[in-house]
Amino acid sequence: MSGAATGIAGTSRYDHDRDGLADVLARVADRTGTSLPSYRVDQLWQGMYRDLVAPEDLTTLPKAIRPELAAALPAALVEDTRSVGDAGQTVKWLFRLSDGSLVETVLMHYDQRSTVCVSTQAGCAMACGFCATGQMGFDRHLTTGEIVEQVVRAQVEAGDRRVSNVVFMGMGEPLANYDRTWAAVQRLHGDLGLSARHLTVSTVGIVPGIRRLAAEALPVNLAVSLHAADDELRDELVPINRRYPLEALAEACAEHVATTGRRLSFEWALIHDVNDRLQDAARLADYARPLGAHVNLIPLNPTPGWPTRGSSPERVRAFAAEVSARGGNATVRRTRGTDIDAACGQLRADRAGGGNAGAVAVAPPRGKLRPG
Repeated sequence: MSGAATGIAGTSRYDHDRDGLADVLARVADRTGTSLPSYRVDQLWQGMYRDLVAPEDLTTLPKAIRPELAAALPAALVEDTRSVGDAGQTVKWLFRLSDGSLVETVLMHYDQRSTVCVSTQAGCAMACGFCATGQMGFDRHLTTGEIVEQVVRAQVEAGDRRVSNVVFMGMGEPLANYDRTWAAVQRLHGDLGLSARHLTVSTVGIVPGIRRLAAEALPVNLAVSLHAADDELRDELVPINRRYPLEALAEACAEHVATTGRRLSFEWALIHDVNDRLQDAARLADYARPLGAHVNLIPLNPTPGWPTRGSSPERVRAFAAEVSARGGNATVRRTRGTDIDAACGQLRADRAGGGNAGAVAVAPPRGKLRPG
C-alpha cells in the first residue's frame, strides 16, 4: 500500500533502529558483493546517532558501499527555506518531505539551553481556529524518522551548543500520531541520549493518549494546550473538548502526574476579550491548582484568518496576578520567533520558496468569541 493511501510516507534513514541498520547493511553487502563484518553496524550507528554524519560521508565505512548506503538510507528532510530571527537565536526551517508535504521546525537558543520544537504531522486536524497550523488542515502523519531527523538537523545547526530539550509542540497533534511520536521519544532518549525530563509532549487534550503516555516507561513531561477552563468556551476554542471535556481531561492529567511524578504544564494563549478576563483567570486557577499544574501564559501571536488579537501587556499582567492571587502558578512565557512566524500557533507550511501564501479565509467562531 502506498504512503498516500495510509497517510504515512516511506522509510527514511532515521526510521531504522540498530537492528534495522544491520538489515540495510546486509542488503547493501549482497548487492555490492562486499564482506561487511558485524562491527560495521556499530560504525554506521555511531556515525548517524552520535556523530550525526550522513551515511555517504562516513569515512569509517568502505568507500565502495557509501553510494549504495546513501540510496538505501535517504534523508527525510530537504530544506526548502530557512528564516532567522531574534538576532540569530531562533532558526525556523521549512522542510519538504519525500512526498512533497511540508513541515516546519524551530530551533531556539537560550542562555542555559537550546531547544528544538518539532512537528509530528504535516498540518493538523484539531481545527483550533486561532492556530495557523489548525487553519491549514491535515495532510498526513510523520514517520518516526521524519520526527527524529528534525532533532538531528537542529543539532547539526547548533554546532557546539548542545540541543538539550525537545518539545513536541510544532505542527500537528502528537497524540493523534501516538505510535510514531512515542517511537521518536524512545529513539531520542535511547540513541541520541536525551534525558526524559527534557522531552515534552504537547496535546490539545487527547485523553486516551494522555493515559497511554502515563503508562509508558519513560516519564516525559506533558503540556496541555488549555486556553479555556470552562467547557462552553473551550468547545469553541479547542473543538476536541466536545469529545473530551474538562472533567475527563483533568482526570487523565491527574493520572499522568501521579504515575510519572512530573509537573503538568498548561499552555494558555491570551486572546483579547475572549479568555483574558479576570473571571477566566479565576476559572484557570481553580482548574490548575488541584493538579499542581504550572501555567504558561502566552499572548496570542498574530495569525492570518483569526478575527481577534492577543491581549495587551497590561491585561497579561493583570491576568497573571489574578491567577497567582488565587493560588495558581503562572508565568508569562517569553515569546520567541514572532518576527519569522515561528512562535506558538504560527507554524503554517504554505510558504514554499519563501513567499507568503496570503491570508486564509476562516470564518470567525460563534458569536461569543467576537470581541466587543
